[in-house]
Amino acid sequence: PSAALTLLCSSAAAAVVVWKWLGKRQIQKKMEVARRTRDEGVKKMAKAVQQFKEQVSSVQMDAILSLSLLELTGKLQEGSLSPKTVLYTYLEKALEVTQQTNCLRHFIPECEEQLQEIQRQREKGLLYGTPVSIKDHIGHKGHLLTCGLVQCLDTPVQEDSVLVKVLKKQGAIPFAMTNVPQSLFNYDCGNPIFGQTLNPFNHQKSPGGSSGGEGALIAGGGSILGIGSDVGGSIRLPSSFCGLCGLKPTAERLSVCHTYLLHVGVCSHPTPVPCALGPMARDVDSLALCMKALLCQEMFQLDPTVPPIPFDEEVYSSSAPLRVGYYDTDGYFLLPPCIRRAVSEVRGALQAAGHELVPFSPPRIHYVMTELFLKTFFADGGRAWLDVFTGGIVDPGLKPQVNCCKIPRLGKKLLALILKPLQLLLLLKLKNTATISTCRSVKEMWNHHHQIEVYRTEFITRWRELQLDVVLCPVLGPAFTTGYPGKLLTAISSTMLYNVLNFPAGVVPVSTVTEADEEELKLHRGFCDDPWDWTLKQAVAGAVGLPVAVQCVALPWREELCLRLMKEVETLSHEK
Repeated sequence: PSAALTLLCSSAAAAVVVWKWLGKRQIQKKMEVARRTRDEGVKKMAKAVQQFKEQVSSVQMDAILSLSLLELTGKLQEGSLSPKTVLYTYLEKALEVTQQTNCLRHFIPECEEQLQEIQRQREKGLLYGTPVSIKDHIGHKGHLLTCGLVQCLDTPVQEDSVLVKVLKKQGAIPFAMTNVPQSLFNYDCGNPIFGQTLNPFNHQKSPGGSSGGEGALIAGGGSILGIGSDVGGSIRLPSSFCGLCGLKPTAERLSVCHTYLLHVGVCSHPTPVPCALGPMARDVDSLALCMKALLCQEMFQLDPTVPPIPFDEEVYSSSAPLRVGYYDTDGYFLLPPCIRRAVSEVRGALQAAGHELVPFSPPRIHYVMTELFLKTFFADGGRAWLDVFTGGIVDPGLKPQVNCCKIPRLGKKLLALILKPLQLLLLLKLKNTATISTCRSVKEMWNHHHQIEVYRTEFITRWRELQLDVVLCPVLGPAFTTGYPGKLLTAISSTMLYNVLNFPAGVVPVSTVTEADEEELKLHRGFCDDPWDWTLKQAVAGAVGLPVAVQCVALPWREELCLRLMKEVETLSHEK
């Protein structure tokens, strides 16, 4: 009997090993099929582009790429450029950029059908003939929304998202879907299925995330307008890293209907820190035109939850002096010297241009970061997030967070107890997900939601006491070396604040890293001179010549005012 029992146990163990092996093999096959499908799509598109190039001069294509969005749409509207020529020009450039940076997840072959469709439309929309790229998880009929996850490789979506429908109604041609980090919860841009996306200006650097594919494609010249999403800085960080303009609107200003909102397992479930979709482009006027095109009757009819507030051109075009609050640090995570320099220079330029600058200090950022922002997504200790990693396939950039979430609650308490005598408990609480408190009951969850509303009220009260129109503040940058964003999750305090508040916020490039900035970085100690501050120095080192940006903020539903400040900053920076 004992021999039989031993044999049975051995057989069971062997069966478990084989079962696990077969499961992993099946996952690998899915990933291989996804990569092969993408590569075949690239080859087909390259062939189509080559056939078109034989009919059009390269001089004309270069001229098209040099146009701003306003110039391009003007020529398309008047008929001096054909939508087909513009589309194939950008297809060719996108092929070149993705070969260098791996920014595309998939071309959209149906762009040919949309090209025919816009020529049948009675009226030319505001984006008539404009090629537009979209982030991986924004729904386009017939295509996967992968979020860089194996579990999402099975079922193509059956319907365009509302935002894609509106883009098409306005004459735009969605032509590519761009790469994202696995699960979208990272501001690097790599996943085990489609690989790492690189910064077009420096291939050792990250393009940012999670809209990093968009950032790399637009910055490389392969797209003139893109749509990203933002739940902690996912539009603004790639814009900062890649030298672009990007706008995170108030979350409900644009429809997210039929968009897979998989941020840390928060799919379409209600969350007090909502995801916002928004535009990314090379200049502020392009963002304004995109918002004007999207905020139309088609959007309001397709998604009645979107408030029917058209774009206010009068506010955007106003030249009245602004009362601008400003700060160069939030008191939580001290950003590199070049970022503080940029805020100081822009503040001086705005003041010289006749605007009124008022010092402003955002309240209680330590509390916001740990108790409001991170607790929203890790309320269950990260269990919902861990569930999305089918077969244990985890991108290296996410392993620090994943490993922290895997520590049992008791283990975290013991860890905190052991570290307390070493004076490291405070650091862990402030800068690591390992000791984030969770919501242990429905009552605690409701209280957590209430605390976010209390903080929003406190922030708006301080804003109104100072009678501010807008705020100028820093944004994380310059571009990190690839792999480092996963080690510095809480360095995003500069952007996540305005997700918690649900304020519109945008990023504008204003400068580049200088040799002097690089020298000053060597003396950077941060607030604590701790391992996180040392890691930040390593992450941003070697960035001479890379873009440096600032962030502009307005109160909810005042996107036009936010864009107005962004335009003013852009104009003054160009003049300088």
